Amino acid sequence: MDTKDGKDPKETEPLRVGAAVRRRRRALELTLAVVAERSGLSVPFLSQIENERARPSNRSLERVANALETTVGRLIAASDAARTVAVVRADTPPALDDTDRAVHGGTTRRLVHGRHQLEALEFTGEHDTDGEFEHRNDEIMYVADGVVEVEAEGRAYRLGSGDALFLSGGVRHRWRAALPETRIVVVTVADHLGPPER
Repeated sequence: MDTKDGKDPKETEPLRVGAAVRRRRRALELTLAVVAERSGLSVPFLSQIENERARPSNRSLERVANALETTVGRLIAASDAARTVAVVRADTPPALDDTDRAVHGGTTRRLVHGRHQLEALEFTGEHDTDGEFEHRNDEIMYVADGVVEVEAEGRAYRLGSGDALFLSGGVRHRWRAALPETRIVVVTVADHLGPPER
C-alpha cells in the first residue's frame, strides 16, 4: 500500500494477464478463433489481450476465463507469478549452453535467464558464426562497440558502434565481429514461441 490514496497498487494498475491467457489457451490446445467463439469476443481483441496491447475490462476477463475453463482469480494469480524482474550485472560470468556452441571465439553472456518470451545474448571479442542462422521469429542486433559484418539474404552489411540491424523471422544470415573489442547484443523472440497468429 504505497499509493497516496492508500490503495494497493495492484488494485489501481491495469490488468496485465496476456501471458497467462496465452499459456492457458495453449495448454487447452485452443485457437484464438475457438476462444473468440466461446467468449463472444473478437479474435483481434483476444490477440491484443495476449500481447498486452489491450487491457480487458472485468466483464471481458470473466468471459475469457469462462472460455478457458478457469476463473479470473486463477488468471490473475498466474499473471502475477509470471511477472519477473531480474538484473544481470556486468561482472556476471558467461554461462554457455547448447545454443552458444555455434559461435566461436570471444565470450558470450546470457542477458535473460530462464524461459521467457525474449532471449538476449551479449557477444564480446572476436566471433565468427559457423554457417548460416535462420530463426523462426524476429531478432535485432545492436552493436555497442566495434564493427560487425553481417550477410543476410545474400546482401552484406557493415555495422559500427550504435548501429542496429533488424531481421524478421525466416531471414537467413551469418555474422562476424571484425575487431577484437567488438561488443554486440542480440535480442530475439524466443524460439519456443510461434509466429504471431494473423
